[in-house]
Amino acid sequence: MLFKDQLDFVTQHIKKNKLRVFMTILAATMGCAFLIVLASVGFGLQESLRNEILSNETVTKIQVYGDKQLTEEQVQEIKKMEHVETVLETISVNATAQSFFEDRDTTSNLILSDMQDFEQVNGKLAKGRYPTESNEIVVGYHFAQTLLNERERDVIAEKNKKAEAEGTYYDGSEEGYKESLIGKNIDLSLVPHTGTNDETQKMSYTIVGVMEKPSYDWMVDNAIHMDKEQKAVWVENLSTDSNMAEDELFYSEFNIYADTLENVKPILEKLKDKGYSVYSVTEQLDQMNVFFLVLKIGLIFVGTIAVLIASIGIFNTMTMAVTERTREIGVLKAIGASPKLIQRLFLMESTFIGIFGTLIAVVISYAISFAANAALPLILKAATGEEAFATNDITFSLIPWQLVIIAAAISIGVAMISGYRPARKATKIDVIQALRQEL
Repeated sequence: MLFKDQLDFVTQHIKKNKLRVFMTILAATMGCAFLIVLASVGFGLQESLRNEILSNETVTKIQVYGDKQLTEEQVQEIKKMEHVETVLETISVNATAQSFFEDRDTTSNLILSDMQDFEQVNGKLAKGRYPTESNEIVVGYHFAQTLLNERERDVIAEKNKKAEAEGTYYDGSEEGYKESLIGKNIDLSLVPHTGTNDETQKMSYTIVGVMEKPSYDWMVDNAIHMDKEQKAVWVENLSTDSNMAEDELFYSEFNIYADTLENVKPILEKLKDKGYSVYSVTEQLDQMNVFFLVLKIGLIFVGTIAVLIASIGIFNTMTMAVTERTREIGVLKAIGASPKLIQRLFLMESTFIGIFGTLIAVVISYAISFAANAALPLILKAATGEEAFATNDITFSLIPWQLVIIAAAISIGVAMISGYRPARKATKIDVIQALRQEL
């Protein structure tokens, strides 16, 4: 029998029993769609958490932790390692930086770095350029917004009271210095964290650059960045005014940057072998991936139960098909059809039910996934009253192609298994008894 004839044999039965076959396909569709949508929640949550971690961290960054600081020889040794882009030393000051500009002022953190390494790590600025002179600085994205005078502070206080009465808050974005700060000079002094309010003498610096906007809308970045050569100047200033030792005034943090994400793990392993205490966000991602792998396997297992329930309908449909077509099977055997051919015909029918059900399920699943991702931020906004949820890119459901392949394999495979028993039964029908059966 030609393959075309085999298809005709199968389609004739499907057309003859449209309602029953339709209901069976519907059951297969529901089972497969449930499997895909349920498992997509695991993929969606993993993607959301992954994006959350990566948006707040530089994926190529390796942090050096512990009390032991790196020496200059160690820094140079690490820089010479293969695929290491740079080693950035970030020096934080144990003091509050006070900035004065015209009638405005603000408080922030002072951070000192090698500006060449700093530029290599951070890349493009929102405005301006990186410092090339000792008296030049780069400020955070919100530095101008936090430069306030007394009148604006009173306005912000009034707006805060009104916002609190309404159950919200005011971020002060409408106040602050509105013109460009590039090329402007500010006076900078430090107040050490010693319990006293002894302020150092003011020093003048020129703002030449503004950092990019932080990843999160709620973050306020008004830090001041300058070259670490200025450390000696502030050591003299702070030591004179606060009598604090240098190691009390400054503390360093070292971060190693790989050239690509793929090279982070090899560098991490080499550093650990050399005895360095290091950490990378990729380790957190690895732990998260293991957790979500187990979660996704569990969700797929639960979803498979729904497919197995749908298989009962396929089994019943195929059993009835064999019973109703006993005479046709007898005729096929009489004209020389082999048992394998007869078995193949009924397996094809159950496979078609699985294929049609899977195709419809995939379309429905993507529609549900799209609707869930669109509706979830609105639901969270309505439930919490937070506007941020409406603008956040929250992925509740994600359907990668791998999930479609897995679901299709399970759904179609279960459909074929469900049709195997009835197909075997068809091969054992006695020809004489089948031909004697009344139409």
